[in-house]
Amino acid sequence: MRYVRYLCIAIFAVALISVALANRGLVTLQVLPQEVAGLFAVNPSVQLPLFLVILGSIVAGLLVGFVWEWIREYGERAEKARLARETRKLEREIARLKGEKHQGKDEVLALLDEAS
Repeated sequence: MRYVRYLCIAIFAVALISVALANRGLVTLQVLPQEVAGLFAVNPSVQLPLFLVILGSIVAGLLVGFVWEWIREYGERAEKARLARETRKLEREIARLKGEKHQGKDEVLALLDEAS
């Protein structure tokens, strides 16, 4: 299974390298549209190779997706933590009640009663 994973990673790496080599030309990346840039008297633009724009967009999309999922799953994580706290509380209560039940009994009889 490990080799299959390495093979998939190698194929993915070769694909990324081929995309990078095929798209080495410089492109102008403008941060704001011309109309908005005119309002602020700023025209932020940068010259980058196209493969950096492509790979940067992929990374930005992955980061947005991860953050979105983390926020979406917050309710599930909170519910799981609440259930874990409640389980620990109930386990402590069970142990306390068992201790009260066997209080004053012979230890051997308490062990036998607890085993059944």
